[in-house]
Amino acid sequence: MKFLETKLPRVFEVHLEAYCDERGTFARTWCQKEFENHGLCPKFVQCNVSFNARKGTMRGIHYQAEPFPEAKLIRCTMGSIYDVVVDLRPRSATFGDWICVQLTAANRHMLYVPEGCGHGFLTLEDNTEVFYQMSEFYHPELARGVRWDDPAIQITWPAAIEVISPRDRSYANLGGFQCA
Repeated sequence: MKFLETKLPRVFEVHLEAYCDERGTFARTWCQKEFENHGLCPKFVQCNVSFNARKGTMRGIHYQAEPFPEAKLIRCTMGSIYDVVVDLRPRSATFGDWICVQLTAANRHMLYVPEGCGHGFLTLEDNTEVFYQMSEFYHPELARGVRWDDPAIQITWPAAIEVISPRDRSYANLGGFQCA
């Protein structure tokens, strides 16, 4: 695996190194030692899959609050997404900044999102599936988010948002952000 750090500290795009032969390809998608060597959370306790029937489906911007913040490793296994991470770490020099990567089934790239950052994505095609590994169990009482269209963050989405949940639509702007 190749770890490419983004402009947000500890947010990495992870490229798989595929080995090819007459059977096809083989690639490692997780190695505890390699993640530890990059100072990343070496423990995942839960995996989730998100299937999205329609292009233009928005999920996020989500995070889990203290005392159980979660790191995530995200990979698109079918279709494609415009994947966004927002730095919500109050003491971070990049607080409020964001990055984006395009994750597709074809490129097989992954995105590592550390604790304290918000995560969301927009599907770029119908029938898109996203696989998540999480470092912490889900605690619904600690589920939080910020708005995908917050003028303080100014995320540039590449397409119209056609589908979004009432919960995601109801999140406050960054000005109302509380890390607890």
